[in-house]
Amino acid sequence: MYPQYDVIVVGAGHAGCEAAHAAAQMGSKVLLMTMNMQTIAQMSCNPAMGGVAKGQIVREIDALGGMSGIITDKTMLQFRMLNRSKGPAMWSPRAQSDRMRFAEEWRLTLERNPNVDFWQETAIGLVMEGNKLVGVRTAMGIEFKAKAVVLTNGTFLNGIIHIGEKQYGGGRVAEKASTGITQQLEDLGFESGRMKTGTPARVDGRTLNYAIMERQDGDENPEKFSYSDETKSLEKQLPCYITYTNQAVHEVLATGFDKSPMFTGRIKGIGPRYCPSIEDKINRFAERERHQIFVEPEGWQTVEIYVNGFSSSLPEDVQYKALRKMVGFENVKMFRPGYAIEYDYFPPTQLKQSLETKLVENLYFAGQINGTTGYEEAACQGLMAGINAHLKITNQEPFVLNRAEAYIGVLIDDLINKGTEEPYRMFTSRAEYRILLRQDNADLRLTESGHKIGLASAERLENVQIKQKAVKELLHYFNHQSIAPEDVNENLRAKQMSEIPQKVKINRLLKRPDISIADLKDIHPEVFAHVSKYDKYVQEQAEILLKYESYIEKEQKLAEKQNNLENVKLRDTLDYRSIKALSLEARDKLSRIRPQTLGQATRISGISPSDISVLMIYLD
Repeated sequence: MYPQYDVIVVGAGHAGCEAAHAAAQMGSKVLLMTMNMQTIAQMSCNPAMGGVAKGQIVREIDALGGMSGIITDKTMLQFRMLNRSKGPAMWSPRAQSDRMRFAEEWRLTLERNPNVDFWQETAIGLVMEGNKLVGVRTAMGIEFKAKAVVLTNGTFLNGIIHIGEKQYGGGRVAEKASTGITQQLEDLGFESGRMKTGTPARVDGRTLNYAIMERQDGDENPEKFSYSDETKSLEKQLPCYITYTNQAVHEVLATGFDKSPMFTGRIKGIGPRYCPSIEDKINRFAERERHQIFVEPEGWQTVEIYVNGFSSSLPEDVQYKALRKMVGFENVKMFRPGYAIEYDYFPPTQLKQSLETKLVENLYFAGQINGTTGYEEAACQGLMAGINAHLKITNQEPFVLNRAEAYIGVLIDDLINKGTEEPYRMFTSRAEYRILLRQDNADLRLTESGHKIGLASAERLENVQIKQKAVKELLHYFNHQSIAPEDVNENLRAKQMSEIPQKVKINRLLKRPDISIADLKDIHPEVFAHVSKYDKYVQEQAEILLKYESYIEKEQKLAEKQNNLENVKLRDTLDYRSIKALSLEARDKLSRIRPQTLGQATRISGISPSDISVLMIYLD
């Protein structure tokens, strides 16, 4: 009755949607299984995509041929490029999204793909024939057969929701938890753990006084996430607002501490370090008089507002009273309170670099099941799991990105080598080659690879090749075209900039920290007229490559050295316990994690340089 599938994806959050789309686009017949067809691509927490390092990930997903960037562009309310005052390695795109439109656009995108089928029901286990994975079993007892399975269960595995002293099973508010899979995986030999995350109250925007809050507009000239021509930049944007907690807010919140599931020990899971609840913040940072709160719209039409920074699991009456003590919230009405949720995850050291599990062939994990937090981190894992599931069942080599190629490579490498005991969030500081991994060059880094595996279109590749050619031409112009003192000194003096004593190439001028391409309009209009023939993205790319040339070269050399270690393969059958010159910790961790390359071994916590030297001698 039911067809045989190439890939079954369990869960239709950000990881599941990207996994299903990638595998289907590459030619696999995919079944996307979800408990509720109405919550496909639900933005369970904040209605936004991108941010520091996360924006780089969305651009990388887009460059490879994934959909998160395009969906975001089509449904955003506001765009901001964060950290513009810092160097380009720190620039990070972020968009405020229309929550309902985002989910709708993802669903319509998947429905337009003839290789994607849907099934609305709870998956309760894997179908095994001996040690071989052959499909997924549902709560109704239906067995769907497949060559590969991608689990993207989010916060649903044995999920428990906490609001004050109340607790009940659930994977998200008003949605039931998923049971059965954890137990089966543990029976198969997997190690599991518990994590916690939370979300703030949603409130009625009609009851807020925006006039007394700080207004936060989007960029004057907004960009977009996708490099494709399919989307356009916003012409109209919605503002966000900023308010603050105060001593009165903190005092009200403190009245609920005795009923807080966090402080009374009812929550056992470890929460996200970098996105703590409001009660955790005022408890840990008691000396702080206030905390910043972002007031974010949920859509073009809805009045619902997301209170970013006010995540809480305190009793709902305490949350309500505390909200009303904030500036602009004096008459607020609450749509629903914030809550905390505990759920099962599986330490990701149990995965290969392809995100395939080591214990069960053709089984892939992506998203919060691996201990990560955030839509972007989930989406990129789903993309890579979907790609690799398709490649595996078509007898092709896995697609793996290294740490010098993408933030996606950094994230997966961190997870499988170091594991995580708290929800993992990506930061620019996690990437040692971050000046190579900028948001502006993700297309140049990754589109060719995306096209080679059959995901990024030929049109996307052609666009990248045109951009590469244009950047090369512009750099050649800067490096070879001279300007004379009489052409620019008067204009430099007018801008209170140092004059040039003799003829110099344009690149010498642009390497100055106080001069940008835009300044050429006043300094040398003729040169600027030539440069302005190129679009702003080509100009930006050329300027970055010029100004940061020495830093880029230095990182490229470091990356090449590291890649030499990545080329040294470690046999999966290598008996580390028999290599007595290794430290005891190294023998234990290498035996457990089983790195695939020497480079991977260097990044396992507890593996010393002397252990690596021993391995190199042993391999010789």
